[in-house]
Amino acid sequence: MKILVLNASPKGNNSTTVHTALYFQALHPEHTVSFLPVGQRIKAYETDFTPVRTALEEAELILFCYPVYTFIAPYQLHRLIELIKADGVNLSGKFASQITTSKHFYDVTAHRYVEENCFDLGMHVIRGLSADMEDLLCERGRREARHFFDQLLFSCTNGLFVTPPIPAPARKQKAVYQPVLPAIPKTTVKDVVIVTNCAQDDLQLQHMIADFQAALPYESRVVNLNAFPFAGGCLGCFGCAVTGACVYKDGFDAFLRKTIQTADGFVYAFTISDHYTHSSFKCFDDRQFCNGHRTVTHGTPIAYLISGDYRYEPNLRMIIEGRSEVGGNYLCGVATDEGDTTAEIKALAQHRDAGYRLHRRHPSGWHLSGCYKCGIQQTNEQKRLFEVGFSAANSGRYL
Repeated sequence: MKILVLNASPKGNNSTTVHTALYFQALHPEHTVSFLPVGQRIKAYETDFTPVRTALEEAELILFCYPVYTFIAPYQLHRLIELIKADGVNLSGKFASQITTSKHFYDVTAHRYVEENCFDLGMHVIRGLSADMEDLLCERGRREARHFFDQLLFSCTNGLFVTPPIPAPARKQKAVYQPVLPAIPKTTVKDVVIVTNCAQDDLQLQHMIADFQAALPYESRVVNLNAFPFAGGCLGCFGCAVTGACVYKDGFDAFLRKTIQTADGFVYAFTISDHYTHSSFKCFDDRQFCNGHRTVTHGTPIAYLISGDYRYEPNLRMIIEGRSEVGGNYLCGVATDEGDTTAEIKALAQHRDAGYRLHRRHPSGWHLSGCYKCGIQQTNEQKRLFEVGFSAANSGRYL
């Protein structure tokens, strides 16, 4: 069988994840395994997609290999999925699975994200392997990898696939939402920043943002991520863990801390695409790791303005709820354009105001405590780095 490994780690051949695929190759020389370093060459593939298209067309089984970054797959893989769908290469009927490495913290949402997009492409999805970062160094981890390989090959031969979710019904064509809410008096006692990746032609989202700003009793400002010159996605180099400075010289760390994190509240506005939103937002998500594991916005209220079929995206809902709880943020709510858009936007602005005035907090539930109980096991070195970074953050040294 011809197997294509899409290595979406920005570390390329030095990736821990891809070594699990190399382990498979060593154990099963009867199969032809090829590797494509999409994590390192994503910019090149934006210019010339031919190598990817050719490799995808020749493959019978496609293995997505990547580290879990901020609840989902890395920006590089998000961008690849966009390119695959935009190209229109036919993957219908091919087998798809995945290998990830993480500390099992929201690995399930990463896997479901990839599965959902594979279903969109008409692929037969086989449940993947979620490995710990050190699994290949112990017999237990290698044994679990071998069991996965056996199950993977058995499923390709005998047909044991993940059950596809019920797709969202076709959206009824509606007129573009028009802003109708009158602007109420504003106060400057709070600074609200609306972070978005709104495209120039996305009038629906633009008008939703305009109405929210009109209904909010605070001055607000819009930061469009499309205007920032990202040099690339997070490299996972961990160089920022202690210093707080990113190895990229595009100024993102300063932009994040001086333009966004100074705000008293955040609103994230986007249009759903590919079961998340455009990859530009994922690049922003990943690059925020320049804060390390320091929850520097702990306690800050957040809200979401979302255009799209949010009710049919349970994995996205889990990501949004989990991200707010893990970050210690009060989730004021989510307003969408699925029903009475005006009423939802107005209610969200009111909740946002109440979150400020009443200093509301959500008690932590499964999204935080459950994941820690199930997954987080730090080495002494990881704990040391976290403690160093946390102390530095508390002192304001890197903020």
